Amino acid sequence: MTGASRGIGAATARLAAEAGYRLVLTARDADAVAELAAQLGGPDRVWAASCDVRVYEQLAALMGRVEEEWGSLDVVFANAGASVTTSFTTTGGAPPAEWSDMVLTNVCGPAFTARAAMPALMRHAGHLVLTGSAAGRGVRPGNLYSATKWAVTGLAQAIRAECVGTGVRVTLVQPGLTDTGGIPASRAADPKLDPRDVARAVLYAVSQPPTVDVNEILIRPAGQDAHR
Repeated sequence: MTGASRGIGAATARLAAEAGYRLVLTARDADAVAELAAQLGGPDRVWAASCDVRVYEQLAALMGRVEEEWGSLDVVFANAGASVTTSFTTTGGAPPAEWSDMVLTNVCGPAFTARAAMPALMRHAGHLVLTGSAAGRGVRPGNLYSATKWAVTGLAQAIRAECVGTGVRVTLVQPGLTDTGGIPASRAADPKLDPRDVARAVLYAVSQPPTVDVNEILIRPAGQDAHR
């Protein structure tokens, strides 16, 4: 699981551990997930690993290590993400020099994760889950983050189409506004999901029988405007 240090990743890790999964929790800095890994089980059940999803070689090495030591790779959750406020017509938000990290993390990150994991997932009829966003389904003026999540929507569909006949299932989870600690002040009063709400959706998808492929789950807090 990438992006496991907080929010949706950490909440999903907790539910997955309760469901009996062995886990590999990753972040750019392994110290960020070490405490959570210790809470959820010892090294026989939960690993904390340093992995930068912008670097394909790190992902490939990690997938190989997991399969070699545990014998299987059943579910991969490409959850790492980043967000900065952007504008194309004003100087509001982050300067363009800070945009590239978000694009690399949000677009190349899940693409690299999928490519690195796919050989093992095909060997074990595994399941790939990607975190998209409700923002990847509609227009958000000046919002580059939304565009990256549009990319994840298309990415998930492209991967699923290529995986037909391989036994690999692909699920795109698209949360609405979620209280992960990074909500902008302008939306602080809006309805929001708890990360555990999204985690339950992930566990629902991966708990289906192997004949069922849940392709997309769109989940918003009750009362959220469809265009936000």
